Amino acid sequence: MRLRDNHLFRLIIFVILPLIGLIVTSMNSGSYYSGLVHLFGINIILVASLNLVNGYSGMFSMGHAAFMAIGAYASAMLTLTADQKVFLMPALPDWLMHLTLPFPVTLLVAGVLASVTALLIGFPVLRFKGHYLSVATIGLIVIVRAVLDNEDQITNGARGVTGLPDYASTGIIFSVAILCLFVLYRLIHSSYGRGLIAMRDDWTAAQTLGVNLTTKKLSAFLISAFMAGMAGGLWGHMQSVISGKFFYIDTSFKIVETSIIGGMFSLSGAIVGSALMTFIPELLAPLETGITLFGVQLPELYGASNMILAAALILIIIFRRQGIMGYSEIITDSLFSRETYLSLFRPDQYSSLAKAIVTLPVRSWQSLKARWVGQKHKSL
Repeated sequence: MRLRDNHLFRLIIFVILPLIGLIVTSMNSGSYYSGLVHLFGINIILVASLNLVNGYSGMFSMGHAAFMAIGAYASAMLTLTADQKVFLMPALPDWLMHLTLPFPVTLLVAGVLASVTALLIGFPVLRFKGHYLSVATIGLIVIVRAVLDNEDQITNGARGVTGLPDYASTGIIFSVAILCLFVLYRLIHSSYGRGLIAMRDDWTAAQTLGVNLTTKKLSAFLISAFMAGMAGGLWGHMQSVISGKFFYIDTSFKIVETSIIGGMFSLSGAIVGSALMTFIPELLAPLETGITLFGVQLPELYGASNMILAAALILIIIFRRQGIMGYSEIITDSLFSRETYLSLFRPDQYSSLAKAIVTLPVRSWQSLKARWVGQKHKSL
């Protein structure tokens, strides 16, 4: 048995170790590293929901930043106190001025409002295909940004909204992330998901088989917008300050880049891509201030982290267009499989795990040798 096929191994790698990390993060709430972990969880929601549209349905939307903004501002309006709203949003209706909802309810409302916006633009926009759809969704970002920056009495204009309560704890963020992944996982592995994949692979053949293209495209767009709206609400309360400049085209480009690097055809790719794009820029940040490497003082390399990530994206597009994870769902299959958790009580899983670890070096060498021989014969 290969190591990756052992359910106990999957339980340790994909469930127990991440859970320990989250517990440690929750115990150190407010630290710099806990903020990175929180951002990682929010990115999972954003990228996984975008993969539903861009990866599984065959469309290519770049409007996620707009739905984030709608969710963030809606959440702010429903969680700030009346005194804060009078100062920041004096033109709000009286009933909304004094309305304060629990944070989980606020997230649902934020997602619903983002979905309503997606519904309003969905019918005209989803008639486009390919890069035309991308341009149209970028136009949505521009419109939302213009509204946020110019409605001084409702959104406080370009000054933004400050003082959002810090409700986005580790438990809430990752509970929402796991719930979103579970919903998407169940959808994709249902007849609905098979219809989306059929539509992505061949629109004409899918329509011939009875797939309603309009319904599939619109529903995927609405589900994706709903989750992006909730992610926007979480992001706003994590940062405690929101402004239109945080939800512009560059934000959408980063979400799309994360999706491509991790693999837009896989929910597991959303997790891997989010981890890489959240933590690697922080590891590369010292390059911009100058570091000492092997006793040599390197100069300040401004923008080095962005250039390295851009080069990585180019290489992935050239050599592995399906992304790092490709079509693999090993992480989500492990998270949402009953066998993963039952393996803790099965003695055969322990013995097979030990055997797989012992034979791992031999099997790795044989695999590399077979691949090398295959490449040699191919070149001949």
